[in-house]
Amino acid sequence: MPLAQLISAADLHTRLGNANVVLLDCRFALDDPAYGQRSFAEGHIAGAQFADLERDLSGPVHKGISGRHPLPNPAQLLARLRAWGLCANSSVVLYDDGPGAFAARAWWLLAWLGKRDGVYLLDGGLQAWRAAGFALTQAQPSRAPGDFAGHADASLVLSAEQVQQRLHNPQLTLLDARALPRFRGEVEPLDPVAGHIPGARCAVFTDNLDSTGRFLPAAQLRQRFAAQLDTRPASELVAYCGSGVTACHNLFALCLAGYPLAPLYAGSWSEWITDPSRPVATGD
Repeated sequence: MPLAQLISAADLHTRLGNANVVLLDCRFALDDPAYGQRSFAEGHIAGAQFADLERDLSGPVHKGISGRHPLPNPAQLLARLRAWGLCANSSVVLYDDGPGAFAARAWWLLAWLGKRDGVYLLDGGLQAWRAAGFALTQAQPSRAPGDFAGHADASLVLSAEQVQQRLHNPQLTLLDARALPRFRGEVEPLDPVAGHIPGARCAVFTDNLDSTGRFLPAAQLRQRFAAQLDTRPASELVAYCGSGVTACHNLFALCLAGYPLAPLYAGSWSEWITDPSRPVATGD
């Protein structure tokens, strides 16, 4: 079964009420951290449970050391997933407002812990659900605890030191998922230093989507990433972004395109710049 899978709003609608489906609402806004919880309370897909980026899908921030969204403690995340009803054979459907960045973070965390089958992103997110005319509810779901037992796969994560050691490798493809003005260092709305890791290539995560907010066909995604790789091997690709969130969107899209799951520099730019000795580049 492919690691990255999409589900349409219509197909999800037919699965509502299936006890084997765990549905997580991953809505979040970087400029309004309470937005997701507030929006969930106002209305969500029936059966969904709320997964907050900062409380559930990230660990505590250590100022001056970590990035803005460190990886959560694996044991704590596993406990949360079991509380949401996750079992080894569960199907999981993840959604956010539409672009999929926060849902893709949840997808990556599940893959990191070993849940690599039966995990879907709602293509087009809640925007597609609403456009299809499907209802929302304010009802709180009740589920029996699950028994999922995973473990963190260290091979999927790189530290800042490991990334820095690879910078002189001519086979490295370091993909930065942030918008081009941030990559170039022209603006920086979130972090105290602007620019990018030297040698990185800008691969804006929203370019994985079409004009309706749905993922491009696999063939188009493969063409997009083949151009980024050029002649370098996919096995030497590393993904990062501002804080380890939108990079997961690129990792999901790469898997949709048929590439293997590449490692994530989880600390990303916001961690990289905590050490002034690490190199910084600007421009293209």
